[in-house]
Amino acid sequence: MYRSHNCGELRAAHINTEVTLAGWVQKSRDKGFIVWVDLRDRYGITQLVFDEERTSKALIEQAQDLGREFVIQVKGTVIERASKNPNMPTGDIELLVSELNILNEAKIPPFTIEDKTDGGEDIRMKYRYLDIRRNPVKNSLIFRHKVTQEVRNYLSNAGFIEVETPYLIKSTPEGARDFVVPSRMNEGQFYALPQSPQTFKQLLMVGGMDKYFQIVKCFRDEDLRADRQPEFTQIDCEMAFIDQEDILNAFEGLTRHLLKEVNGVDVEKFPRMLYDDAMRLYGNDKPDIRFGMEFGELNAVAQHKDFGVFNSAELVVGIAVPGGNSFTRKEIDKLISWVKRPQVGALGMVYARCNDDGSYKSSVDKFYDQEDLAKWAEATNAKPGDLICLLSGDKNKVRTQLSALRMELAEQLGLRKPDEFAPLWVMDFPLLEWDEETERYHAMHHPFTSPKPGQLELLKTDPGAVKANAYDLVLNGNEIGGGSIRIHDKETQSLMFDYLGFTPEEAKAQFGFLMDAFQYGAPPHGGLAFGLDRLVAILGGQETIRDFIAFPKNNSGRDVMIDAPAPIDDAQLTELSLKLNLKS
Repeated sequence: MYRSHNCGELRAAHINTEVTLAGWVQKSRDKGFIVWVDLRDRYGITQLVFDEERTSKALIEQAQDLGREFVIQVKGTVIERASKNPNMPTGDIELLVSELNILNEAKIPPFTIEDKTDGGEDIRMKYRYLDIRRNPVKNSLIFRHKVTQEVRNYLSNAGFIEVETPYLIKSTPEGARDFVVPSRMNEGQFYALPQSPQTFKQLLMVGGMDKYFQIVKCFRDEDLRADRQPEFTQIDCEMAFIDQEDILNAFEGLTRHLLKEVNGVDVEKFPRMLYDDAMRLYGNDKPDIRFGMEFGELNAVAQHKDFGVFNSAELVVGIAVPGGNSFTRKEIDKLISWVKRPQVGALGMVYARCNDDGSYKSSVDKFYDQEDLAKWAEATNAKPGDLICLLSGDKNKVRTQLSALRMELAEQLGLRKPDEFAPLWVMDFPLLEWDEETERYHAMHHPFTSPKPGQLELLKTDPGAVKANAYDLVLNGNEIGGGSIRIHDKETQSLMFDYLGFTPEEAKAQFGFLMDAFQYGAPPHGGLAFGLDRLVAILGGQETIRDFIAFPKNNSGRDVMIDAPAPIDDAQLTELSLKLNLKS
């Protein structure tokens, strides 16, 4: 037995107990006549003491040779600590060591294994197995485990059955590029890794499983950001004989359960917002409603003067920044520079100060008087002491730009508090969106999403106006889940493929298996998939997912620890009937 206890469990009640511990050397302090060593494992830290009055000289010399991250086993007696540390769970005791065994020596690590490390992100990803020893990463992975267990328990108790679906499937268009896998046994043919188990969970509904869930890896070959990975995990769910209200109630329940059990937070209200209203009021389809700053549209009160920038714009839109009148001119100039960044793309920003005495001072006083500015304040719901920020231009672009500014201001003002949770359903997305490049419609979600009841005929006259029977669950400005009521009959599905530009032959080649299944009694069904990585991060008070994934990829999709992706040798290429045609 390598250990009788772990390094986080010894307390005053264990004093005078003989114990065996094993772990890693966190650090040591050598006073010559006495050596202290902090021994760490997953559970915590215990201080070891080697004292020349009670320890042999040979044992002290052995302790003096210990380096950081040596793996050791010690035996000894738990004693009361002379100088107690109230900040450590084991701070009342220490272990007087009588035997020391070095299980494995260690090189000096490339960064310190401390909560606040000196290692940059690149070096920590290269040595991820060392980074996991640090409390922030270790605790994030343990936190993920807790969330995952709560999900499994809740859904199982609600009658859902966990079913695994294949990873080697056929390539189907779902919005991103597929990762493809060559088949050695089927020369010239390829599997694809699933972007989601969408068609399989629909087939499980046809199969009568009624309530399905799966915590499943998904794969999308797309450009990455800090909050995206080429492989990610979904809580994938589907239900039969339900309508939209059943879905919303089921997964409000799951979200409420997680917030209560994991965070100790009671959330009763899950407000609902139409997609069109989300875009109009917040400029995006996943608004953070923990704070205000709703958009005010100002065309009617800003385009009647000789200010050409506003007069030529499709939309003039603004927000009121609470307490923003306290911003200095230098701070406002920084905001103007911020919105001009290529990542945002605005040409500039107009602002107006709302003074405490009810007067206004704007950056365009030459064109607008006090009465005009009062109407701006009314349109943006600005109060004395606020700052009105206005952008103008193309309707869709300017809403996106102002949304980015709103979030940046909220960060600066401390309005995005990680311990506050504000869920929101966003409903009635467009079913289709027009792609200028291909000059045809694409499914905004996926080709199996049903239109809202009564809107099927509208596909023939005004496809862009058709709303999807779809819904996203948003938490603190992040989409944590999305789903829809599915099409469940062959005729409607064929019509949808037709409007998406598939020929009957293409539809049959890619989705014939699903269309065939619909002919054998498919029930009405629908579902939702949570993004587990992002959900866990938000519940953990963060918005980037990397530290909640054991072995993440970098922003180039590389695993720098194992150096993947990597070339394969010529023999493998030949066996797979592949020939490289690399661009120089």
